[in-house]
Amino acid sequence: MTLVAALALIIGLLLGLLGGGGSILAVPLLVYVQHIEAKTAIAMALVMVGATSLTAMVSHARRGMVCWKTGLVFAFAGALGAYGGGHLAAHIPNGALLSLFGAVMLGTSWAMLRKRPELTDAPNVNRSLCPARMPVLAILLDGSLVGGITGLVGAGGGFLIVPALNLLGGLPMRAAVGTSLMVLTLNSTAALGGYISHVNLDWPMTGLITAAAVIGSLLGGLLSHRLSPENLKRVFGVFIMLIALYVLYQELTAELIKEVKDLAMAHADFLWGMATAFAIALAYWLFTWAHARAVRRRDDISPITATFRTLPGGTKR
Repeated sequence: MTLVAALALIIGLLLGLLGGGGSILAVPLLVYVQHIEAKTAIAMALVMVGATSLTAMVSHARRGMVCWKTGLVFAFAGALGAYGGGHLAAHIPNGALLSLFGAVMLGTSWAMLRKRPELTDAPNVNRSLCPARMPVLAILLDGSLVGGITGLVGAGGGFLIVPALNLLGGLPMRAAVGTSLMVLTLNSTAALGGYISHVNLDWPMTGLITAAAVIGSLLGGLLSHRLSPENLKRVFGVFIMLIALYVLYQELTAELIKEVKDLAMAHADFLWGMATAFAIALAYWLFTWAHARAVRRRDDISPITATFRTLPGGTKR
C-alpha cells in the first residue's frame, strides 16, 4: 500500500509538472504492481484523473484561463461518449482493454515526443481569449470521440483535447490547457458513471492514491516554472513508450486474439454499425481537413502578390 501511494504521488507530480500525462501511468501501476483487475483499475484511475484535473483547473479558472462556453460544448459530447465507453467496457475482455490502453499510451508518447509548431499562443490584440464563434459540429464530433476513448481506458484524453480546443475551437494555448482540465473532469466523472455499474471499487485504496496524486500535482505545479517542460516531456514520452510496449507484450496473446475474434463473430451487427459510424466520422474529418487546407492556401497569398494581382494586367505573364 505504501509503495502504491508513493508511486501515485510521483504520478501526480508528473501531472503537475507537465499539465497532463501523469495519470496514464495509474492503470499499469494498479494492474501490474497491485495486481488489480483491469476494469476496476480503470475505474480507480478515473477517480484520480477527475480529482487531479479538478484541482489543477481551479488555479486556471481563478486566472480567467477557462473558456466555459467552448468547454461545456466539448464536455457535453465528451461526457456522452465517456459514459457510453464506460458501459461498453463491460462487454470487452480485460486483455483487449489493456491492449487498447497500450495503444493509447503509444499515441500519448508520440504526442509528447513530436514537435507541434501548429499549436500557437501568439499574442493578438484583436483576438479574444475565448472566441465568440466556434465550429459546434466539429467540436461535438471530436469531443464524443475523445470522450469515448477516455470512457473505455480511463486516460489519454488530455493530449487529444488540448490540440482540438486550440485548432478547432480557436482557443489560445493558455486557455486550451485550462479548458481541457474542465473537460477532463467532466469526462472522467461521466466515464466513472458508466463503470460503476459493473465494477466494485476499493474505496480506501482509491482515496489513498487519489489524495497522493492530488498532493503530487500541487507540488508539481509549484516546481513547474523551475524545470524545462520540453525536456521533461521528452524523457517522460520515452518512459511511457517503454511501458506501452510492455503492456502490449503482456496482453497481445493468441488466446486474446481468439477471444476477440469469437466476440466479433457473435456481435457482427454491432461491429458493422460501429464501422459505419467510424467511416462517417472519418469522412467528415477528411472533409473539414481538406476545407481548412484550401482556406489556408487561399490566405497564404503574400501582400506583394495580392497587390500585384490587383494592378491592371497583373495577372498576365
